[in-house]
Amino acid sequence: MMTRILALAAAATIGLAGAAEARDQIKIVGSSTVFPYTQAVAERFARATKRPAPVVESTGTGGGMKVFCQGVGTSHADITGASRAMKKAEFELCKKNGVTSITEVLLGYDGLSMAVSSKGKDLNISKKQLFQALAAEVPVKGKIVANPYKKWSDIDPKLPATEIRVYGPPPTSGTRDAWVELVMEEGCEAFPEAKKLSKDDKKRVCQRMRTDGPFIEAGENDNLIVQRLNSDPNAYGIFGYSFLYENLDKLKGIKVEGVAPSTETIADSSYKVSRPLFFYIKNAHRKAIPGLNEFIKEYVSKASMGKGGYLSERGLIPLDAKKQKAVSEGALNGKQHMM
Repeated sequence: MMTRILALAAAATIGLAGAAEARDQIKIVGSSTVFPYTQAVAERFARATKRPAPVVESTGTGGGMKVFCQGVGTSHADITGASRAMKKAEFELCKKNGVTSITEVLLGYDGLSMAVSSKGKDLNISKKQLFQALAAEVPVKGKIVANPYKKWSDIDPKLPATEIRVYGPPPTSGTRDAWVELVMEEGCEAFPEAKKLSKDDKKRVCQRMRTDGPFIEAGENDNLIVQRLNSDPNAYGIFGYSFLYENLDKLKGIKVEGVAPSTETIADSSYKVSRPLFFYIKNAHRKAIPGLNEFIKEYVSKASMGKGGYLSERGLIPLDAKKQKAVSEGALNGKQHMM
């Protein structure tokens, strides 16, 4: 009851903002991976309703959470996309700033892809080898040392004799968080030396990406990584599957543990580098921002996120029909996200 009162009070605050602050465009921030899906929904929504298209900004998951949680009112974002679940600290930041009613929407699933130019060399690589290529410190002859590997073949002679050069997301990105969890930490655990480390040392060794050149932070715009791979066939890039899917005429995915990323391998879980995608709704804005409820309805429709929907045509791995129905109902009814 108290949450509902707070939400109504926040909505009233927006309503009293005055004409000078009013806006007729929905504001959306967040994950670069979720961005192309949200953009597709925004375009479909604008065509169907004749309303102004929502403003969609790619800020990264972490950056989007900060913006989303700044407060309630027409100067603040309505929705944020996320390539990981909201963290407890982010939830607390939202509450501190009066964002007390939030709905979490599970959009579908995505594979974290490592790709190369179609002219580049194929890789079939393990998580252990990826850790060796990209970690700041690695085990060598029983000791944890600064990463000495310069070429892929330094790690394994079967790998290409080319310099390690991988473009990837910055620390603010949910893609970076997921890559560290699904690849770096698992690859690190394959070494006996890692099992002997203290909790703090293991976190330092297993999670830190190298900063000496072979791994290059490329910002939140994944399209820039695609451009760099097109101009450099010896470079590899890390991004969500949708960007590989949309550029299959230019790029190819590498195999991780013998399996390449594809719609089928992500859906059947044989590709072991996959994650859920989300977006979060600020419930206090639903009645105050024109078109927001209609936009949410379009986003969670079968035509959008269902099997065979237009988002699956852009690389989204959809939920099963039962789960999609439950998610859609929760989104439309403003189901409160708890943590």
